[in-house]
Amino acid sequence: MMFRTCRLAAVAAASAALVLSGCSSSDNSDAKTAQGFPETLTLAAIPAENSTDLKASYEPLIKLLEKETGSKVEFVQASDYAGVVEGIIANNVDLAFFGPFAYVVAGVNGAKITPVGAVIQEQGAKPGYQSYGLARADEANINGLKDFAGKKVCFVDPGSTSGFLYPTAGLIEAGVIKSGSEGDLSAAMSPIYAGGHDSSALAIANGDCDAGFAFDTMVDKTMIAKGDLKPGQLKTVWKSEMIAGSVFAANDALGSEAVGKLKTLFADKVNVTNLEAEGFCEGDACRITDERAWGFVPVEDSDYSGVRHVCDVTGSEKCKG
Repeated sequence: MMFRTCRLAAVAAASAALVLSGCSSSDNSDAKTAQGFPETLTLAAIPAENSTDLKASYEPLIKLLEKETGSKVEFVQASDYAGVVEGIIANNVDLAFFGPFAYVVAGVNGAKITPVGAVIQEQGAKPGYQSYGLARADEANINGLKDFAGKKVCFVDPGSTSGFLYPTAGLIEAGVIKSGSEGDLSAAMSPIYAGGHDSSALAIANGDCDAGFAFDTMVDKTMIAKGDLKPGQLKTVWKSEMIAGSVFAANDALGSEAVGKLKTLFADKVNVTNLEAEGFCEGDACRITDERAWGFVPVEDSDYSGVRHVCDVTGSEKCKG
């Protein structure tokens, strides 16, 4: 299994930014559809799990967006969070799916964006999820974050909310490290960046990492449903507080009227029930993104204040512009 170090992740980020810089966007054309959107609407995302065809999980949304906006939706699968952030800042991306940390970092770095909908897993649910600290079920010597010291520990990506930021805060609170810097992590343990939540969990299960982190539903549901993990194969030795949900954010360059229409669209029509009724998909194929969301609910920038607080606790350089 191939893992990225921090240095390699930085190189990948630069590559992703170059890829996204070639995409069309609202900044590149004055032509608008009858609904007030650019003729090409660029949608960007990164995979939460190891995926060569992330677009498939966005197809129902793409079809709905094309119907409601009159635009041709161009989907871009970026290699990491930094590439999407750079794409937004460069006005080469119109709509992006962010983890909470990446959303905050995008704003810190000057991206002018508005959240238009946060993930919910079931109808009527509230947005939010948890980060899990994990070890193999038969590993008797790892029962909490303090036991991660001196071990090979899998993180997801330096830009991941539940795969890096909240785990770092947890390690600080447990007294394992003093700050969220790469130097402190490397002094306390051997950090490995797996690149995806499923890759992190699999590396723990396979013994490539002694312990590590991934978000809750990936471990509790998605990977078990796929047969990648057996029930009880991993144990959860730590849980974070509830984290604000992953979010679609629109580039403010679209204009306030178009952004307002996207807010309404995500709140009213981007859900399994409507997508199936529209004939865009059937059953579980209507679940959106690789988080397999049922739908989305309205969200405000202030809902991500908790992420900003964790940034303050960790002092992470990733939280700074």
